[in-house]
Amino acid sequence: MNVAAPGASVPRRNVARLAVLFGWLAFAFACLSSTAPAMAEGQSSVVLNLRGDETPEAIRKMVDALSAPGRQVEIRVGGATAAAPAAATPAEPAGKAKPAAAQPAPAPSMADEDGFQAEVNALVDRFIDGVEYGGTSIPAIAELPDNWGRAWLRNLNGREGLSAGWRIFWIICLALAAAFAFRIASARWFTRRMQSAGPEFTPRLTASAWGLLQDVATILLALAVARGARNAWLPENDLAYIALTTGANGAAIGALYIAVGRFLIAPGAPDRRIMPLPRAEVHFRRLVAYAILTPLIVTGILLAHHVSAGPRPVTGLIALTGLAITLFKIWWFHDGRHDLAALVLSGSSEPGPIRRLIANGTAWFYIATTVLLWMVSSAAAMMSNGGRWAEAAATTQVAIVIIPILAVGIASLMRCHAMRHEEEHGAIPMRRAGGAALRAAAVGALWAAGFFVLARLWAGLLLGVSSAQFGAVMRQTAGVAIFAFVGWVALVFLHAFFEAYTPKRRVVGPADEDAAHEEGVPSRLATVLPVLRGVVLGAVLGLTILIVLSRLGVDIGPLLAGFGILGLALSFGSQALVRDIVSGVFFMLEDAFRVGEYVDTGRLKGTVEKISLRSMQLRHQSGQIHTVPFGQVQSLTNASRDWATIKFNVRLDHSADIEQARKAIKKTGIALLEDPEYGPHFIAPLKMQGVADITDSAIVIRLKFTAKPSQASMLQRESLKRVYRALNDAHVPFASNAVTVRGGEGGSQHSHAAAAISTVPPPSPLAPTAS
Repeated sequence: MNVAAPGASVPRRNVARLAVLFGWLAFAFACLSSTAPAMAEGQSSVVLNLRGDETPEAIRKMVDALSAPGRQVEIRVGGATAAAPAAATPAEPAGKAKPAAAQPAPAPSMADEDGFQAEVNALVDRFIDGVEYGGTSIPAIAELPDNWGRAWLRNLNGREGLSAGWRIFWIICLALAAAFAFRIASARWFTRRMQSAGPEFTPRLTASAWGLLQDVATILLALAVARGARNAWLPENDLAYIALTTGANGAAIGALYIAVGRFLIAPGAPDRRIMPLPRAEVHFRRLVAYAILTPLIVTGILLAHHVSAGPRPVTGLIALTGLAITLFKIWWFHDGRHDLAALVLSGSSEPGPIRRLIANGTAWFYIATTVLLWMVSSAAAMMSNGGRWAEAAATTQVAIVIIPILAVGIASLMRCHAMRHEEEHGAIPMRRAGGAALRAAAVGALWAAGFFVLARLWAGLLLGVSSAQFGAVMRQTAGVAIFAFVGWVALVFLHAFFEAYTPKRRVVGPADEDAAHEEGVPSRLATVLPVLRGVVLGAVLGLTILIVLSRLGVDIGPLLAGFGILGLALSFGSQALVRDIVSGVFFMLEDAFRVGEYVDTGRLKGTVEKISLRSMQLRHQSGQIHTVPFGQVQSLTNASRDWATIKFNVRLDHSADIEQARKAIKKTGIALLEDPEYGPHFIAPLKMQGVADITDSAIVIRLKFTAKPSQASMLQRESLKRVYRALNDAHVPFASNAVTVRGGEGGSQHSHAAAAISTVPPPSPLAPTAS
């Protein structure tokens, strides 16, 4: 049986044109990338024939001797295959081998009814064996220095002239000198472009992208110089050549981690920070430590793989460092759980309960996933197909971080583009809803692709599903997935469409009577759509669920009949509810009122703040909220539609000159019309309508004006103030109920002016009564 040693997993470095997406990807890979060594060399398998009477200790020694790094050992007893010890895996390339006496039994066939449970039990057993074998191999790490010394003496490079060690030292110095020279030469040019950061997302992204470009260019230059000098000074492919190549690649990957962290977190420059992560400086320092330690560990494992005489030293090193890195990730996620929750909730002013639940569980999900994948990697060391298990674990570990962050990055870019378009062309509800649906479709397609990849990886391992069987299952579920996907996109479109038409509440807290109110009243469509929102969304959701159940083979006929009977029972048992809904429908059809208008239902009055399917909420000017079912509204008066005519009285003394008063009031009305603050709100100017009444103590004159309903109360107060001042300036006396002894000029008229004004009781400040 020839089983090639597993290949290496080399971290990918995609420098995309969209720097923000590249940043999210690389940062996720930096946080959760596996410590699997790369570039393991495959070696041929060896067949060990046993008579059957060998002792376990003799078998162990033979297996350890034959299982050179990466070599598969097949054990046969009397010509039949007994068990296959562990092969090298991507996570453990040293090719750990387990004696046949301690090797767990092969997993039961997946064709059995309990195949999945048997495979899980076998996985647990192999995990325990893998941990035990790795733990017993840790003392063998002490052999690595001697192995390294013996392997270093076999170097072909450096036998003449400078030794191999000094050549590596000068190559490193040359690469670092080239990197520092480039940083110094390009500092001013990049600094000018990085100073364009501002409060908006796009300038910050642009400035951070220039910084990332400078860092990546520095890394690539240093790596190119190191490789060029290596080819010139280390021409032979020996341990010195391998050590420099492995170390340069590890240093480049660690530097790339730091560069991406600088791009997203921008330590020391909050104005360029793209990721709103709390305690950004602390997390960046931890990222730097991770970026230094992880490449060192991986480089050490790779070099140990080349110099070790057996699998145990490398196995012990992998077990020790893998556990250390896993514990470091667990501590990091646990300590930053509140920061991750804040990051998930960022960008939402009022997050819902589901989003809060996801935010609080993000860190724990990553902790649990890290532990599970470490267990799978440990168990993979004891499997004949351990390479596939380790590959699936490493892919899953990266995907569970990359997919959600990439989805957020795509959605953020599309949202920023939509916001810029709205700023330039205005907000259009249909376009906004279409953009939301397009974002949902893009993000949904990304999640679907990630789910397909992970399902394909684990279906073959846990369920023994072949590619043909998996393809058949996917074809069967494609219809269900398509209908569910279309229904979800439709819900997102309708939700965004209704949100665009939903009126925003204008008053938060007590209303200020002296403040100018907004003139805009929502259109009829904007009033009706929020009422229909729940009905339409519920209908689409219900229809989608029924179609999905039908595609799954569920008979939906009884469900429809049951819903019909339930609806009939509710209609008979809730006649008041039906009356409220029907009355509300007719109110909406007749356009009797809209959100933001002031109405009087006979018993209650106030500004309409919210309209539901069966009731409306009225905000009284004193602050109370009245909920009025539509079925209880017998008649309704709308005081906010089109215009309002305000009339009020002024009491003058019998000796007052009525014509002089009329002229003074007319001048006041003209001055109000010419006032830039009050004039636009008038429809008809302030004027004196005439003498309304003559009493024993006064002549009552009536004033009126016509204005926009939302501004009528404010205009009435301003008119009273100016009329009072104009009549005083024109020496028109006000009436008084006091007995006045006239001994000269009427000096008492000013003292009784305030008591002389009598007005109709003013309407509410939101919408005055009209006549």
